[in-house]
Amino acid sequence: MTEALKARAPSYSSALRALLTADATVLMRSRQVVILNFLVPIVILFITNRGRFGNPGFLIGMALTYGLVSSGVIGYPTSVARDREAGVFQRLRVTPAPSWAIMASRLSVQFAADLVMAVVVMIVGSVLHGVTFTVGEYVLILAISLLGAAEFLAMGQTLVGLLKSLGTINAVARLLYIALFLTGILGTTGILGSDFQTFSEWTPVGALMDLFSAAANTAAWSVQNTWQLIACFGYAAVFAVLGIRWFRWEAT
Repeated sequence: MTEALKARAPSYSSALRALLTADATVLMRSRQVVILNFLVPIVILFITNRGRFGNPGFLIGMALTYGLVSSGVIGYPTSVARDREAGVFQRLRVTPAPSWAIMASRLSVQFAADLVMAVVVMIVGSVLHGVTFTVGEYVLILAISLLGAAEFLAMGQTLVGLLKSLGTINAVARLLYIALFLTGILGTTGILGSDFQTFSEWTPVGALMDLFSAAANTAAWSVQNTWQLIACFGYAAVFAVLGIRWFRWEAT
């Protein structure tokens, strides 16, 4: 009997494929994903296209950064918290799918959506700002986009790990988004002074924006960019550890 049950039990790969299919279907049907992943960065591109706002590579990088922030800090934790309160994770955990596969599926689908967003933003940004990237620059920008996705998805995982209520997560995520948005915007302008500008360059948003700006022109890559790259890896690692360590599968 035991051997018969094991024979009928789906493999881990089959369970993961089923989860990926289900999560991708839900994601593609979500209006929130369309707004946060695509509408926010496209709007930024159109706004910055009106007049002289700075280097095109930097502006495209800014649009990419805030698209990733919107997806990782607001979209992802809200979706996970909503499903947790609805008991989706409890039902999934009694299936043959292992716990790691459940979260890996969610994160993989989010990574894929962020990668598609990066490609769309680069194409639209290139057209609007009249800039042409080399193949190497495209690859480097996409690689930095994946790093940014890891950074902000880990941050969202930390939010949903430390906070249980969907309402609380919504409120904190929006406050965090505003803080990150203003830090990046005000820091780059230097309007609050050189000290704040320096501080901004080492925040998750500021560092990523600088990396995108450097990636748009590989000759401008500096030692500071290398350290910012290491800082972004550090942010992603620290938030991932916190999010995984404190995550709870139940809302209560």
